[in-house]
Amino acid sequence: MIKGTFFCIDAHTCGNPVRLITSGHPNLKGETMSERRVDFLENHDWIRQGLMFEPRGHDMMSGAFLYPPCSENADASILFVETSGCLPMCGHGTIGTITAALENGLLTPKNPASSGANKLIIDVPAGQVKVEYQQQGNKVTAVKIFNVASYLAHRDVTLAIPGLGDLTLDVSYGGNFYVIVEPQENFPGIEHWNADQIIKWSQVVREIASKTLTCIHPQDASVCGISHVLWTGKPSKANSDAANAVFYGDKAIDRSPCGTGTSARMAQLFSKGLLKQGDTFVHESYIGSQFEGKIEQVIELESASGKIPAILPSIKGWAKVFGKNCITIDDDDPYAFGFVVQ
Repeated sequence: MIKGTFFCIDAHTCGNPVRLITSGHPNLKGETMSERRVDFLENHDWIRQGLMFEPRGHDMMSGAFLYPPCSENADASILFVETSGCLPMCGHGTIGTITAALENGLLTPKNPASSGANKLIIDVPAGQVKVEYQQQGNKVTAVKIFNVASYLAHRDVTLAIPGLGDLTLDVSYGGNFYVIVEPQENFPGIEHWNADQIIKWSQVVREIASKTLTCIHPQDASVCGISHVLWTGKPSKANSDAANAVFYGDKAIDRSPCGTGTSARMAQLFSKGLLKQGDTFVHESYIGSQFEGKIEQVIELESASGKIPAILPSIKGWAKVFGKNCITIDDDDPYAFGFVVQ
């Protein structure tokens, strides 16, 4: 019995894949995308597993469903799916989804601008993001996301990592929770580690940090837990301010500079007095691609324990559409719902 057929548009954002799924959308329950994300995970997660994991996907695969808006002022909603689950927010996924949807006529702004400043409002599980995009003919040349409030959750925590030694790290939120590790005695910087080393130690660091540190968003308890590890180092390009390698899923390193990771990094640097409102921050990925970040505004997040200093960041990048396909998930296939090779 066939479980489902899904038409997809494949793209990449600065090197990292984005699969926009254009059919087979499950009917999700809930008033907000946060509630609908929970419903998807509880009742429809086989779709994510089938489309993201091998043999139809791979360790780095990331995708999205485009839905009608939840809010009256929004143009659309996005549900993010990837090998690590359904993220509250995905920066590279938003850039890729917006690019693929606009270029294929799947998304039209409610209020199109007469000038070059085309704008959208998108509902995502983490809240609502504003988007500006540039277009030449049918091609989207750049997308700028005004991301959700980002803040430093844990500062200067030292954890004992078996086989590596002590690491002092921060945990910052930029739409997802990130462990951030900067060069120190037991970590020389990403330019001195290969991909296998980053993946190996990320798995250990995330597990220990998750057991040691509590990470729950102050305004949405369903957004919780450490999902990513961001390792830093020296950039390879003269116009980059910093470089990173972001680990996610079981064995993935983000090929893009990572949008929510860049937001989390700017929030961390702001909290430590190294960035201020109005500053730009060019972030370089493990393969050398770049996002341009900016601290647009400084705010305070309300929480049960008081106000949390936070920033409203923006991220600008580009994406390229390279293919279209039709994927069938058939439960006669022993690998219908995917697998991961450990």
